[in-house]
Amino acid sequence: MKDIAIKVENLGKCYRLGAKEEKQDSIVASIADTIRSPIKNYRKYRSLYNFDEADTDSANVLQALNDVSFEVKAGERIGIIGGNGAGKSTLLKILSKITPPTTGKTTIKGRVSSLLEVGTGFHPELTGRENIYLNGTILGMRKTEVDRKFDEIVDFSGIDEFLDTPVKRYSSGMRVRLAFAVAAHLEPEILIVDEVLAVGDANFQHKCLNKMENVAQSGRTVLFVSHNMAAITQLCERALWLEKGHLKQEGSVDEIVTAYLSAGTAGHSTWVPEEGKELIVACEVKMLGAKLNNPNDVKLGSIANFDSPLELQIRYEITKPSRNVKIFYRVSDMSGNLIFTSMDTDSPVSHGHLRDAGEYESNTRIGGFLRPGRYNITIGAKGGVQRLDQFENVLTFDVSSQGCPMVPVNRKGIITPVLDWQIKPAS
Repeated sequence: MKDIAIKVENLGKCYRLGAKEEKQDSIVASIADTIRSPIKNYRKYRSLYNFDEADTDSANVLQALNDVSFEVKAGERIGIIGGNGAGKSTLLKILSKITPPTTGKTTIKGRVSSLLEVGTGFHPELTGRENIYLNGTILGMRKTEVDRKFDEIVDFSGIDEFLDTPVKRYSSGMRVRLAFAVAAHLEPEILIVDEVLAVGDANFQHKCLNKMENVAQSGRTVLFVSHNMAAITQLCERALWLEKGHLKQEGSVDEIVTAYLSAGTAGHSTWVPEEGKELIVACEVKMLGAKLNNPNDVKLGSIANFDSPLELQIRYEITKPSRNVKIFYRVSDMSGNLIFTSMDTDSPVSHGHLRDAGEYESNTRIGGFLRPGRYNITIGAKGGVQRLDQFENVLTFDVSSQGCPMVPVNRKGIITPVLDWQIKPAS
């Protein structure tokens, strides 16, 4: 337990769903029900927190968490992911001592600060200056600590000219910036963060992300819940995947995020357009289909090793001779980030080349620089300067870590190229 900051053992949390109130059909019954109300209300209150094994199978009992166990080492950065209702926020509330567990126990070693709801404790009648001290105190900071960090907080929030204006006159964005600025300057041993990066404009979100990364790299233990997979992979080294209250999987952040985003979707190595939905661009091109193939092992289909690219074949028909046809594909990750675009006219030999009427195949290779994970391919065609038409995410492929040096697998970035370097003594 020496290097363990958080230990969760068989954690469970149940909530009793509200029952529909009974309506009485007579005055006498209503009077009798009113007399019995104190006893009924007391029993209802007790039932909210008392559960037995039979209750967990009841239709009016929700198991927000069910037998969750894991450990977090001191200094680890853990991302917690899952769909809405998976139990992520409930887990953080239990760890923050906001709500007690129904079953199991948690052991926490170190001072904990929670960023669960940005802006909790702000008073609209007080100025921004006064609310910095109020909110800092609520979050566990001493006055001397707030004094020392006051200028940093104001500079981070960017609301210095409104500092002595009542918060009730702030825009919602200004309140969020001020609230996060206070919370981001906490110095706990364990920081628990719940989806706070989904607020503010794009520039402020980027600023928050950089601040959170600095906190994470300072050696503090961080538990971070977010639906932003890019933020999870950037900030965290390990991830927990919750689903319907259960801990479905835990492991390295890349492995868990890839598994989560890929859940319920199989790789698609072949695509043929639906009849009547073929792509026709400027009456010159008709898309016929596309296919992915692993040249080293046809059984793998849409799975590539890091060091062995896939072959992409796009079939189409030219309806009349043209020099303007361009066939393209785009690769994006499962979070929707565009990785790159390529066209079959990128080669100087093929650029502006006359294509007679007939069926064609454009072939290329993909791989050798993509991070291990799952990717989508969008294909389409362009006729001269005509509007670009395309079929979205018609092919899916996976890149395994096999053949990748150990260090690049853990590097940050959208792609992971292994480049040639030359090292020699300086002249």
